[in-house]
Amino acid sequence: METIDPKDLQVGDEIYVIYHNPHTPTVSNVKPAEIVAHPKDPNAVALFLNDTFHTIEDDDALFRTENDASDAYETMYQDQYLQ
Repeated sequence: METIDPKDLQVGDEIYVIYHNPHTPTVSNVKPAEIVAHPKDPNAVALFLNDTFHTIEDDDALFRTENDASDAYETMYQDQYLQ
């Protein structure tokens, strides 16, 4: 499961992320997202997810395929529950 370097993103790319619900921190899901032009910075791109623009952060895990994101999700949560 390989993550995408944010520098390699182009407007129009469809990607997948592991989205942590801000209202329920214990709930996470694999979600599709689109890379769009940043609404406030013409030299940057942003994630468009759940009808909202999100700034791409250095620690965001972005995936090309749903399968890669799902594998990372399973690994992350399986490891968490085995501890």
